[in-house]
Amino acid sequence: MILTGAGISKESGLSTFRDPDGIWAQVRIEDVATPQAFVRDEARVHAFYNARRKALLDPSVAPNDAHVALAILESNWQGGEVTLVTQNVDDLHERAGSRNIVHIHGELLKARCMACGILADIRSDMTPTSRCPACDGRGSLRPHVVWFGEEPLAMEEVHAKLSACALFVSIGTSGNVYPAAGFVEVAQAAGARTVELNLEPSAGASSFDEARYGLATEIVPLFVAQLLGVA
Repeated sequence: MILTGAGISKESGLSTFRDPDGIWAQVRIEDVATPQAFVRDEARVHAFYNARRKALLDPSVAPNDAHVALAILESNWQGGEVTLVTQNVDDLHERAGSRNIVHIHGELLKARCMACGILADIRSDMTPTSRCPACDGRGSLRPHVVWFGEEPLAMEEVHAKLSACALFVSIGTSGNVYPAAGFVEVAQAAGARTVELNLEPSAGASSFDEARYGLATEIVPLFVAQLLGVA
């Protein structure tokens, strides 16, 4: 089981959240990333996610070597199933070719209708008057992202995978955001080998059996090559 965070997408040109120059250093969480913020100022929340969506769809943003390496691992691993659980709301894993992906924090390129519950692909800007493509409700669409104060998605599935995995790898995560920060302990309790691949030690680095530090585009492909016996 592989867990990825914002650090794996940084080298693709996307901002992280908790770095000194990251997204949360520029805008208050309470203003754009809570259910209360959406009720209070829907236009502002939409504007924030519209800007992030445009950044993701910029032609200069593409999967990097770390994303590609994980797709190669999924396609060539002979030791069982590879599950990729990501905290990222971008689609770079999909673009790189990974298929068995669980987005626990949602997806930036999807909208959810609060009236009928449908998920719709979205590439354009949303506003408080946007209409749902399914029920035609006006003003019922919200970004399909998990905000602070909301439960991450697919937790039952994730915990089942954690409890059954033999290898757990955390890539590009800060170790500050729960429940993902606690995944390593669940995997260890199940007897899994645990590895951290990160630019620098995370807040939970001491919990891992093994750690490697450096740029994701360098350490992830090397780690995957070693797993596959080609390095």
